[in-house]
This record gives sequence, C-alpha cells and structure tokens, in this order.
Amino acid sequence: MSLSKQLYIIISIIFFMIFTGNFIISVKNTKEYLETESVTKAQDTATSLGMSLKNLLKDKTNPEIESIINAIANRGFYKEIRLENSYISLTDSDLINNTKDLDNDKWQISNVKVEEKIGKIEIFTSISSMENELNALENPNEINTQKQTDIPEVENSYIFTPNENYQSDKNVLVSFTATNILGKKINATSSLKISNILVKVSREIKFDYIPQWFINAIPIELKEQASEISDGWQTSAIIYVSANPGDAYAKLYEQAKSASIYAIIAFIISIAILFIFVQYILKPLKNLEKLANNIASGKFGTIKHLPWTTEIKAVAIAFNDMSTKIEAIINRLNNTLENLSKKLSTDDLTALCLKQNFETDMKHMFINKSTGYVFVIKITDLASFAKAHTTSEVNDFIKKFAKILRANKYKNLKTSAYRFFGSEFALIAKDFTYEDAIGFTKQLQKSFEELSIEFNKKEIVHIGGTPFNPIGTTPEILQSATQAYEKATLIGPNEFFITDANELSRDMESWRNLIFDIINGSRFEVNYIGNCKTLNTSDEKIVMQEAFTNLKDKDGNNIPIGTFVSIAEKYEKVVDFDKKVIEKVIQHIIINSIKHDISINLSLESINNTAFIAWIKNKIIENKAIATQLVFSATAYAVAKNVDKFKFFADEIHKCGAKIIIKRFETKFIPLGNLKDFNLDYIRLARDYTCDINKDYSKQSFIESISDLAGLLNIKVLAENVKDDEDMEFLKKYNLYAVSR
Repeated sequence: MSLSKQLYIIISIIFFMIFTGNFIISVKNTKEYLETESVTKAQDTATSLGMSLKNLLKDKTNPEIESIINAIANRGFYKEIRLENSYISLTDSDLINNTKDLDNDKWQISNVKVEEKIGKIEIFTSISSMENELNALENPNEINTQKQTDIPEVENSYIFTPNENYQSDKNVLVSFTATNILGKKINATSSLKISNILVKVSREIKFDYIPQWFINAIPIELKEQASEISDGWQTSAIIYVSANPGDAYAKLYEQAKSASIYAIIAFIISIAILFIFVQYILKPLKNLEKLANNIASGKFGTIKHLPWTTEIKAVAIAFNDMSTKIEAIINRLNNTLENLSKKLSTDDLTALCLKQNFETDMKHMFINKSTGYVFVIKITDLASFAKAHTTSEVNDFIKKFAKILRANKYKNLKTSAYRFFGSEFALIAKDFTYEDAIGFTKQLQKSFEELSIEFNKKEIVHIGGTPFNPIGTTPEILQSATQAYEKATLIGPNEFFITDANELSRDMESWRNLIFDIINGSRFEVNYIGNCKTLNTSDEKIVMQEAFTNLKDKDGNNIPIGTFVSIAEKYEKVVDFDKKVIEKVIQHIIINSIKHDISINLSLESINNTAFIAWIKNKIIENKAIATQLVFSATAYAVAKNVDKFKFFADEIHKCGAKIIIKRFETKFIPLGNLKDFNLDYIRLARDYTCDINKDYSKQSFIESISDLAGLLNIKVLAENVKDDEDMEFLKKYNLYAVSR
C-alpha cells in the first residue's frame, strides 16, 4: 500500500474518531438538556393547570374542565394530559346493585373492604345519618320503644382511594357483609368498574420527518409530571402531564443532521487539503523512487532540487552520494573492461586485430549483405628468417610488414588487416570490385618489394584474394582465399592471385526455390543444444538451452544456418521462418513440460518488423503460463546495428513477461557504458573470452570485471562452449550464472 493511501486512511480514522467522540458527546448533552427542559415544562404546565382547574373541580362533571385541558394539549408539546380523581365515591346501593349474591330484600351494608394492594375504602356517613345519630343520643327512650321494623333506612357512602398499583377502568372487587331486616347476614362481593380518570388527552410521539431508526437509536425518556389539586384539606384530583418527546427528537435530529453535514464538508475539505499537501510532500519521494529505479537499471543520475523536508532531504543527499559512487565504480569497471577487451582482441606486436575480430567482421559482411574481397597474406619462410636474425630484428620486420597492411589505402575504400598467428595475415576490403582488388594488390606488392630490399629478403610474401560470397560461410571464403594464395605461390616470388568469380554450389534461383519450400512446408527440425548449467557443483541443473534449427537440402545435406538466413532475408522470408521456429519451441515446452528457459535466435529483420512484434506479443499472451521460459536472442552485432529498434523490441517483450538475451557479446559492438541502456535479462559471452582463460590473466580480469558490472545491473552472465576442465575450474571462481560445455 502506498504511503499516500496510508496517510489518507490514518487521517480518516483519526478524523472519524474525533468526530464520533464529539458527535456522541454533543448528542448526549443535547439529549440531556432537552429531557430536562421537557420535564421542567411538563411540570410547569401541570402546576399551572392544577391552579386553573381548582375552582372548577367542585363539579367534576363540568365540561369546561375538558375544554381547558384540550386547549393546552392541542399545542402539541405534550404526549398526554390526564386528570384523575383522587378518590372515588360509592354507596350501599352501588354495592348491592352490582352483586348477584343478594335478593331484593332490604339490606344493611357493613364491613366493606377492597384488596389492600390496589387501595383502601373508607365509610363516609351522610348528613341524614349524622342527624339520626344525634337524635338518638338526645332521645334514647324513644328509640328503645320503636320496633325493629320501624328502624329508618340509612344510606352509607364510601370513599375508595386507589394507590399506584390500581389500573384505571379495571373491575374492582369489593367485599362486604349484608344484613336484612330479619337479621340474616350474608358475605357478598360486588364487582365494580371504576375509573378514576376524569379527562385524558393523548398525542402521537413521532414527527413525520424523523426516521424511525433515529428514534430507536436514541431513546428519550421523559418522566410523567403531576400536580395535586386540593379541595380545602383534602386532595380532590391530580393532574398528570407527560411531555411529547417528538419535539425533543425534532431538535435533536436537526442538531445531529447539521453536525453530520458539517463533518462531511469538513472531511472533504480536509482530505482535499491533505491530498494537495501529501502530493507536495511525496513529490520528492517519487523523485527518489525514480532515481532508485534508474540506479537499478544502470542510469546514475542525481536529484538536482533537494526537498525542504529535513528527513527526506537527508535521504535524497544519501541517494545522490550512492548514485555518484556507483557510477564511478561502473565507469572504472568499464574502462578496465574496455582496456582488457582491446588487449584480448589486438595483437601485442603488430597492433593488428586478431582472428576473432576477422570472424566478427565477416559476420558484419553477411548481415549487411556487403560486397568486397577477402585476402590471405602470408610471410614467406618466416622461420628461416628468424633463425638468421635476432628476435629484435624479426619483431621489427613483422611490425613493418603489418604497417604496410594497415597503412595502405586504395581509392578511399575501407580495408581491415588482421594477424591470425605467426606469419599468417588476412585482409578484408569492403566494396572492392575485381579491378579494385587487382590495383590494391599491386600497390601492396610494390610496398612489400621495398621492405624486401630493406631486410635483404628476396621472397617476402604471397597474396591470395577471393570475392566475398554472401551465401557462403567464413570457412568457405577463407578456403577460397587460401586456394588463391596457393596459386600465387606457384606463379613466383612475391606474387598474388585474385579469383575473379566465386563458383557457387547452387545458383540463386535454386536457392530461392529451396528456401521457399523449407519455410512454407516447415521442413526443418528444431534441436536443443548448449545445456547451460549452474556452476554450483552440489546442484548443477540446466537453466537454459538454445533452439538450433537443423536444415537439409533435398539430398539430405546440411545447410549452414548463416547461408539460409542470409538468402531468406534476401527474399523476405526470414520473418515467416522465425515465426515457425517460435511456434515449434512453444509446442516443445508445452508437450514435454520443460521447466528451464529456451533461447530463440531472431534475425535482425524480425526484430525491426513491427508486425512481427505484434504477432509475437499475441503468441506470448496466448501462452502466458510459459512466457518466462521464452528467451529471445539477438547477436551483439545485430543489436549494435539498430539500438533504438532493439530497445523497443526488448521493452515490448518484457511487457508480455518474456526475456531477452544478447549472445556473442563483445565489447567492440556494445560498449560496456551502453550496457545499462538495455533492459536485459542475460548476456552470453563470446567463446574467445573464456577459451584458455586459465592461461590468460587478461581474460580472467575481464571476466571478473564484467561479472561485477553485470551484478550491479542485474544481468545474468552466461559462458558458452567451455571445453577445457581447467577453464571450467577458473570460471567457478567468478559470479557467472551458468556455463555450457
């Protein structure tokens, strides 16, 4: 996860925690305030109503009582307003009429009771009864003379006072003792439906626009408030007022909604400011990341504008220092490698290029479809001359001989001279015609005659020349030039022979037909050679093989791959050939469950062909499971010929997950300073760098240096065709990835 995302998440969490805490505290305080305000208002209303209704309660059936309560309730601030009787009056008749235990006789009621848990009942004697009792006290004799049947009826009244357990509108069971005129007593029970509520007005507790989830999430509990209404010394009624929480919910909801909207707006603004700030802060980090990636790919720049943040500035300075030091190390390695490479490819005595350079330049001729002549030049009887002269004189003679080869120019045409070994030299003359070859050879002949006089050596040289054969091979051309040399020795001292035409084994038309037939019919086999194994003796395993195309003509004779590719390029069939080879390799990997990498050689024409690149990308994507095992190979010379096209090709191949290798790597084609410009996975060294390495300190130093350089650039180094066991032992000392034998 990126640092910016982590910062956004952390800031968001902190913001959410702060907002949530403040929100909860704010809502809680507001809720408590609204609850207190609502309860206080309800109590004030109850007190005010009690005072207003006091005079009206002398007649509890007065309709004005309900009107006043409705007027207050209609304001909507109250959940319920309820006026309750403090006590309930009952008479003997009420008790007798609501029981099934008594008949129609005259009954006197006594011992009236109710359950204590719902209230109490007390007798309230009427005024007439009180008068009778007073009369009885004043005239006792009169009462004693009266008959039992003449006792006047007394109607008793009772006051039922409910307590908090009493539920209004529920039947109340009243037990009592009834006595008739005959003195018969019966314990009876009367079920009375008694309601102590005089007036009750209720309202909805929820406003329409307040969501139910909000009400459920924040419960507001408002206690019912009451006020007693007294009638003299006795409480006659109680007024109860319950505040409507809907109003409190409305205010609380508006406050919560406003706080949430403010928080969202503040959060968006904060994140926007944070985004700008983070981008500004992280811009130096992106520059550091870019520099680190450049260093990893071998591009050693520095950060020019240092960031102002102290910590990041310190890191940037450290990166600049590291980049500068690594670049200096690589430059030293490059200089060392260039010097070693030059030493390995140059004859110490004559300063002429060695035979491996001749072979490389011949490859250039093939790839470029060049024309010209190749000469074989040998000093005559150098051994006899060496016996008759000192080493210094012999060396001086060879140097002057080589100088003639190097210094002679003809019509501004390019010539390159090489010393193979001892007395044998070669020369490539590009773009020479037969007439140019004759004229140049005569010029050489004249110079050598002058050298012959200087050293008193009558027979000094013989020269054989042959035209460059674009469909031949280097050994074939050298053999033809050697045959011309042999003919020159037969002509006479210091003579030359130039072949005016090269007899090809097939004419070009027959070659064309053969090439088309092989490619169109896929009449070739792909073999897998060069088992590259790791140098770890405890676990040597194959890491790469090279796909090698086996081509035969109609007679079953092998066709040199160089000749085949050269002619295929001439007739624009090489791209089709490369496609068919790739398809065969992919099938080989899939069918045989190959686990190691396979390198596939591509022609320069294919690498430069955008249609081919599109085709190969689709083919890799179709076989993505084995993409990392496909290693596309190009020679160092082919890469050097068109660097930009190769870079594009390498980038496109890497996007698909496949790999790139440069084979026959030589520093004369790709300077080591430019190696960092390529996004390479492997380089395979030319065999001359590792052949007889155990005897050549320069080669050992070269391999050590290039191994260190490749390690810095994350490139794996391979060596090919290592034959000698002693060479193999030497290579194990260096950090090479793998070696083929």
